[in-house]
Amino acid sequence: MRITILTLFPDLISSYFRFSVPLRAQQKGLVTVDTLDMRSVATDRYKSVDDRPYGGGTGMILRVDIVDRALRKAKQSRKAGETTRTILLDPQGAPFTQGKAVSLSSCDRLILICGHYEGVDDRIRRLVDEELSLGDFVLSGGEPAAIAVADSVIRLIPGVLRSSVTTEEESFSGDTALLEFPQFTKPRVYRRMRVPPVLLSGNHAAIAEWKARERRRVTRKKRNDLIGKTLPHS
Repeated sequence: MRITILTLFPDLISSYFRFSVPLRAQQKGLVTVDTLDMRSVATDRYKSVDDRPYGGGTGMILRVDIVDRALRKAKQSRKAGETTRTILLDPQGAPFTQGKAVSLSSCDRLILICGHYEGVDDRIRRLVDEELSLGDFVLSGGEPAAIAVADSVIRLIPGVLRSSVTTEEESFSGDTALLEFPQFTKPRVYRRMRVPPVLLSGNHAAIAEWKARERRRVTRKKRNDLIGKTLPHS
């Protein structure tokens, strides 16, 4: 997979992908992550990418012509037959979910557009396949959202993590929207807090039953709104 992130702050993006799972995925040749600085397609001497909104208002708006040229440049390297998804990270977008991450992980190419300033020219929405949002809050720019989307997709690519069980047992994985079961490691006892004995028993059937039961308990306690829900996969 190739992930291209259109941004005004390429250093902010690239620094994240030099560590941990995203770095190992790139070293294995399973994914390529690159950035395209949208200022590189600006045509004036000031490298302008935004302007004041028509009709008045505060702040500056990211220009549609800038994003269109950046998109065209990013798509120049596409290969024939590649499945490409172009996404605008924006508070108006559909909520990003684990199911959506699973769906995107099967694409050959993702192009993520980071908005900034007060907002984006609404015509930009016509240039993309979809809009995604991390939640009902506003960020200074789309960079944190693009990083989150890319990271969650990368770890689902086959071969990136050591075992598919790693992702199958995580929160929001599988067909039901359950949280992950509690996990423990050494020491067995710390300040009178003990690791559940079943996890030390070596009884795999009992451990599996405990994990399933704990997923339901934790979900009911922390996110009761998820009980009975099924996860969308697109």
